[in-house]
Amino acid sequence: MVSSPRPRRSSGWRAPVQLEQRAGQRLCHRGRGAVGAGGGADLVGIAIETRKPDPGPPIGKPIHIEFSSRYPELLESAVARVREAIERHDGTINVADSRPLPGIEWQIRVDRAEAARFGADISLVGAMVQLVTNGIKIGEYRPDDSDDEIDIRVRYPADSRSLTQLDELRIPTRNGLVPISTFVKRVPAQKVSTIRRTNMRRTMSIDADVASNYLVSDVVAELREILPTLNIDPRVGVAFRGGTEDQEEDEAFLMKAMLMALAIMAIILVTQFNSIYQAALILTAVVFSTGGVLLGHLIMDKPFGVIMSSVGVITLAGIVVNNNIVLIDTFNVLRRRGAEPIDAIVRTCAIRLRPVLLTTVTTIIGLMPMVLGININLIDRDISIGAPSSQWWTQLASSVAGGLAFATILTLLLTPSLLMAQANLSQRFAARRTQHDAAAT
Repeated sequence: MVSSPRPRRSSGWRAPVQLEQRAGQRLCHRGRGAVGAGGGADLVGIAIETRKPDPGPPIGKPIHIEFSSRYPELLESAVARVREAIERHDGTINVADSRPLPGIEWQIRVDRAEAARFGADISLVGAMVQLVTNGIKIGEYRPDDSDDEIDIRVRYPADSRSLTQLDELRIPTRNGLVPISTFVKRVPAQKVSTIRRTNMRRTMSIDADVASNYLVSDVVAELREILPTLNIDPRVGVAFRGGTEDQEEDEAFLMKAMLMALAIMAIILVTQFNSIYQAALILTAVVFSTGGVLLGHLIMDKPFGVIMSSVGVITLAGIVVNNNIVLIDTFNVLRRRGAEPIDAIVRTCAIRLRPVLLTTVTTIIGLMPMVLGININLIDRDISIGAPSSQWWTQLASSVAGGLAFATILTLLLTPSLLMAQANLSQRFAARRTQHDAAAT
């Protein structure tokens, strides 16, 4: 990250505006232009990627697609097709996959039937091949100045370790020395540096970053629609892992936490007010606050984050119900004293309007520094805007502030109306019951 040099300390307050995020985006854009669209195509064997540092724990690139199959030969073609489609997408950059780099490795295939005819031991064949490669371990040695042991290996000299020497090896058998080429074949194959398995299946993966003007969720949704059109072999499994999988798990957990919080609040409210209608009326504030949360994110031009915004909604659920609790409790107290429904509602609004507004306004004002991304350092007398430490809390604070303001306004308007509707329904049911009793007698 790049920031402007801090000014010399003076006796007054200073308010430098930190623009690390925007500066980082500009530098990444310039870096991509400098190395070329091919990611350093002029530098043979070197791939260059420009990325901003992750503000949180290192979780890799936001898009991670995993391919798995019991048939390893099908993976490379599937990865190639999907990577080509991802590279054509405007919202993806720094695309990389785990396919092995071009290279050759020699596989030794032993004809067991032919080896058995000559009486050759298969394990001895492997040991003889090691003389040309890594060597045969015959012991260990630990020097006096080291805590680790050193392997002692035996192998041919450097000038004798070649493919030609491998063909000239001779295996001792009961019939004498037999050339290894009699029952061993060397087969060239694609070099594999790392073999990855998941649930006993060979896997490969594709990783990609998301461009600055795109959301990860939108890009992933579009890629999910593209995958069925690529004619990938059905024996190859494709799954989105990494940050996408974690986000789905977090979303499911927070949804359960929200439902559990609402259930616990409903149980407590029903036991306290002895009325399912009033308990449901109090919980309507949570529904009203959802519109305010979305409106707050729209005003601040912030995406709805699964973690911070959802935590803000859950936090807000325990705050916005307080206004309804205060209004309904006051209404019930006045009704028990003999006040008519309309008089009780008017007096409730007159008595509780000021406390409700004061509580809401003070809470929103207290959250405004986080909403606007303002960081105030009282010790160094420094005010910064858009600092990295404040960007974490913008979504949470916008959720609470926007939802609280929106829900408070609707609560002051709808709660009295719904209380009057309850009183009218109660009077109608009481009148019908009286008429029915009178007709029965």
